[in-house]
Amino acid sequence: MAAEDTSRTADQPPAPVLFDAVLHPHRSLSARGFRILMGVVILINLMVGGIFLAQGAWPILAFCGMDILALWLAFRVNYRAARLYERVQLTETELTVQRVAWKRPERRWSFQPFWLRVSMDEPARHESQVVLSSHGQSLVVGSFLSPDERADFAKALKGALADWRGGPGATA
Repeated sequence: MAAEDTSRTADQPPAPVLFDAVLHPHRSLSARGFRILMGVVILINLMVGGIFLAQGAWPILAFCGMDILALWLAFRVNYRAARLYERVQLTETELTVQRVAWKRPERRWSFQPFWLRVSMDEPARHESQVVLSSHGQSLVVGSFLSPDERADFAKALKGALADWRGGPGATA
């Protein structure tokens, strides 16, 4: 793991940002989709509960309500976990990684970009990881992304580092 950054002071002006990526976990169900899904689940539970109520098994209604509550709570936990994000910024002097997760302290790592190596398995597979390494320290970033998203991010970051170094493919 890379050492956490503690070197920045408040009186230093921020360096110009050359690369800035904010990585978020993908959630396929939108807020509107969630409302529709919950509406359908409530409707089905009311119909099933009504059938049991008509047959005299009224306690089943409580279980239908608990079913709805459990599903709603599971989605709430999932949406809170989706607040996680990682921000990767390259400036003229450093590459910083900021990780923010719900109910956890923000973490920040700093690398000197000249010696930084970005690695990822080719071709990208499900278990492939984007690893930033420098001076014997390493950090995995974007572990919540899909393999294709991780590959795109690694390629973009490698390109930004090559541009910063003035290497092959660098723009003048």
